[in-house]
Amino acid sequence: MLPNLTPDVALAERLFATLRERSFDGTGITREAFGPGERMAHALMAETGAALGLEQRVDPVGNLYLTLPGADRAAKRVLLGSHLDSVVSGGNYDGAAGVLAGLAALAGMRRAGYVPARDITVMAIRAEEAGAWFPTSYPGSRGALGAMTPEELQVRRLDTGRTLAEHMREEGFDPDFVARGERGIDPAGIAAFLEVHIEQGPVLEAEGVPVGIVTGIPGSRRLRAARVIGEWNHSGATPRKYRKDAAIALADLAVALDEAWCRLDALGQAMVCTFCVLATPPEAGFTKIPGEAVFQLDVRSVNLHACDALFEVLYDKVAEIEARRGVRFELGAETGSRASPMDAGVQAALRQAAAALGISCHVMASGGGHDAAAFAQAGIPTGMLFVRNQNGSHNPKEGMRMEDFAQASAIAQRFAAEYAA
Repeated sequence: MLPNLTPDVALAERLFATLRERSFDGTGITREAFGPGERMAHALMAETGAALGLEQRVDPVGNLYLTLPGADRAAKRVLLGSHLDSVVSGGNYDGAAGVLAGLAALAGMRRAGYVPARDITVMAIRAEEAGAWFPTSYPGSRGALGAMTPEELQVRRLDTGRTLAEHMREEGFDPDFVARGERGIDPAGIAAFLEVHIEQGPVLEAEGVPVGIVTGIPGSRRLRAARVIGEWNHSGATPRKYRKDAAIALADLAVALDEAWCRLDALGQAMVCTFCVLATPPEAGFTKIPGEAVFQLDVRSVNLHACDALFEVLYDKVAEIEARRGVRFELGAETGSRASPMDAGVQAALRQAAAALGISCHVMASGGGHDAAAFAQAGIPTGMLFVRNQNGSHNPKEGMRMEDFAQASAIAQRFAAEYAA
């Protein structure tokens, strides 16, 4: 029988407030990956861990581990965690909620004098929002798991132009650890990884449910540097039949893919399709027919066959539009990731913990990518809990309610205690 454990939500509230105060940029929250904002947040978590009497470790890529020792120190440990960096002018809860839920859980165990059967560790992960800073994915978690390539260390941060390796060294870490293929976490020593995260969409709010149990994290197919080449010309002097308008050609493609998405969605092929950028270059002007247009395309689904189906439409439409409009598409290099199903046993344990606490949950797929994907792909039993969030994510108006956070933290705490038994 478990004691009457409750997470220390008051501690989490104070930490949320301190994070907001120390990383507010005048509009939203900015905590740069491998930069001063993330450094501040990690220092705050280390200080909190010390006050709670938790064991501390920092791995060579900068991830912080705060551990409540268990009765059997040799047993596989339970990991709770998420990231502390943010996008530029984002919100205060994206990522941080997972770290603070873990700390609230361990603080509640400390307060109750509870000793788990095995170690429970909160992991504050570096640079999950790498896509906003570096063109790579999950360097903190993948670096810890030995899943990064040496080439990824040479990607350049978008605002400074300096490499990931340079930024890691500046923060006091060791990129050569990654280059040597070493790892800070042995998957064989982890019983389970659980990430608490705000939902980044409107589903839980619309359903009136505080917490979601995640079934999987989507894979993706992405075009980051695609363009359409047409012909620059005078907007007043060029009749329609002589035009090679790159902007209209790109608009044709966007409408065609949106219509195809609608058809595939109606057939049960759940996915999202986003033209993150649709633009003409700076030299475009009021009296010019655009001779070039650029775009970025992001297609995601838990079932990558759905992404493939939409990309087949993309290739067909590109050929059709080129012939009809007299333009040329250059799609550039494609990037992407594979889908990551969450562990069935972890999902069942989360449902059981929620039921024992009388907390209503909605079972759902994730829309965004998360560090949990790296753990799942490393073969670690992995799960995620979503916390209901108002006003979306990656913007200053994230609106997570503390009562919803408290319920997610309670599920995480009970899951950790029971999984550690």
